[in-house]
Amino acid sequence: MSGLLHHVGPVIIDVVMTVDALPERGGGVFADTARTLPGGGFNVIAAAARSGMEVVYGGAHGTGPRGETVRSALRGEGVGVAHPPRPEDTGFCVALVDSSAERTFVTHLGAETDLPLSDLRTLRPAEGDFVYTVGYSLLPGPRADELTTWIGSLPAGVRLVLDPAPVAGDIPAGTLRPVLARTDVLSLSTAEAAAITGVAPRDTDGLEHAAALLSERIRPTGVVVLRDSAEGCLVATAGTTPRRVPGFAVTAVDTNGAGDAHVGVFTAALASGLTPLEAARRANAAAALAVTRRGPATSPTTEEITAFLALR
Repeated sequence: MSGLLHHVGPVIIDVVMTVDALPERGGGVFADTARTLPGGGFNVIAAAARSGMEVVYGGAHGTGPRGETVRSALRGEGVGVAHPPRPEDTGFCVALVDSSAERTFVTHLGAETDLPLSDLRTLRPAEGDFVYTVGYSLLPGPRADELTTWIGSLPAGVRLVLDPAPVAGDIPAGTLRPVLARTDVLSLSTAEAAAITGVAPRDTDGLEHAAALLSERIRPTGVVVLRDSAEGCLVATAGTTPRRVPGFAVTAVDTNGAGDAHVGVFTAALASGLTPLEAARRANAAAALAVTRRGPATSPTTEEITAFLALR
C-alpha cells in the first residue's frame, strides 16, 4: 500500500450509552450500557489503519485524562502523533443510542479545536499521501481560516479527503468552496449532500443529481462518494453518470461510526490501488460489519472485510 494518511480532524472521547428511548424534555431514563472510549476522528483513523494504511494523527489533543486516553488508543492502532499536547484536556461527546440503533449527540469541545497553522506546516505530506479533514474543523473561527490556508498550499500530488459531517450546512460558502475545489475524495451522507447542493435526496433522481453536482465542484480528477446508509453508496466523477454500489443486508445494533468506517476503508482501498468502485464495495462491507457491533470505532480489519465479501 502506498501513501501515508495525515489525519487533521479532531479526535475526542465518546461516552456511549444505550437506552430504550430518549427521555422527554425534563425527564430521565436509565442506560442499559455505558462506555467511555475514543471517538470522533479516531473512528476514521482506526478504519484506515485496520485496512493496512499507515496513519499519523496531525490534529490537536490535550493534557489530562481524556487526552491520554486518546494517545493510548492511537498507539494501540499503531498510529503516530505529530504534535505535543495542548494545555487543555480533550473534549468529549455523549452519544445516546436508542433501540432503533439511531444516535443522538451532545458534545463539549476541548483542546482538539486548537490546531494552529504553525503546527499544520510541520506535517509536510508528500506526493502520493492523503490528508483527511472534516467539516467540524471548517466551522467559523480563526483555526478554520488557518486550515483552509494550509489546504490551499498542499502539493498537487497530495490527495485531500473531506467528510463535511452533519454540520455541512453551517460551513460558510467562502470556506467550503475553495476546500471543495481542492478535494480529491468527497465522502458524505445524503443529508449532507442535500445541505450543500439544495437537492432533496428523495426527489426523483435526487441522489444521482446531487452526486453529479458535487463531482463538478471538487478537483477534476476527484471522486464523490455519497453514502446512502444500508442502500450502499453512489460513486461519481466529473462528466460521468453516478454509479450505485449496493450495500449489504445486516441486522444493525449501533449505527455510530458507520460513516467513519466507510470513509476510512475507502481511503485505504484507494491507497492500495483499487478503483473507486472497488474501494466503495469494500467500504460498504466495512460499514455493514461496523453496524453489527456496539461502539463508535467498530470498523473491521482488512481480513474481516475480505472474508465477508468472499461470502457475497
